[in-house]
Amino acid sequence: MSAPHAPDADKGRPAPATTHVPLAPPPHAVSVGGGRAGRRRDRHGRGMRGPLAVRGPLAPAGVPVARSRAQRFDEFVLDAVEELERRFAQELDGVEFAVEDVPDPRRDHGLDDVPLGAVLTAERGEPARIVLYRRPIELRAVGTSELSALVHDVVVEQVAELLGLGPNEIDPDYGEE
Repeated sequence: MSAPHAPDADKGRPAPATTHVPLAPPPHAVSVGGGRAGRRRDRHGRGMRGPLAVRGPLAPAGVPVARSRAQRFDEFVLDAVEELERRFAQELDGVEFAVEDVPDPRRDHGLDDVPLGAVLTAERGEPARIVLYRRPIELRAVGTSELSALVHDVVVEQVAELLGLGPNEIDPDYGEE
C-alpha cells in the first residue's frame, strides 16, 4: 500500500509540513458585560459588513442606527431615571442605577420567573442600587416603543419598592403606554 499522495512529492520536493496554529480572536471580539467574546454578527472574522456597520456618511456617530442595542437600552433607562429624579430628587439622592445583562443565577431573587430588576438596599457604607437586567427586559418587548415603556415601568416598580410606595404613587401613568 502506498503513502497518501502529496501534490509536491511527485516533483521531487518533500511535502510542506503542516502545523495547526490556533487563531487569536479578532481584535473586535470584546467581551461586554460578562457575555461570550465575539458573539456578534461577524461571519468568518472579517468584521462587520454593510454601510451601516461602519461610521461614515450613511451612519455618523449621532445617528440612532449606529447605536448598539445596549446603548439604546441605557438611554431608555437614563430617560426614565431623569424623569423620576425630577420628582423625587431628595428621595433618590445617592441611589445608584445600574444595568446588567442578566441576573446572577447564584443570587436568590425570591421569584420563580427571571427578574427584570432588583433593589439592593444600602448596607455597610454602600449606597442603595437599583439594577435592571437588559436581556430579560429586551426579550419581553416587541419593538422600540414597547421596550421604552417596559424599561420605564420596571424603573418605576424598583423605585417604588425602594421607597416603600406603590408604583401608581411614583408615576400616575404607570402601566399605560
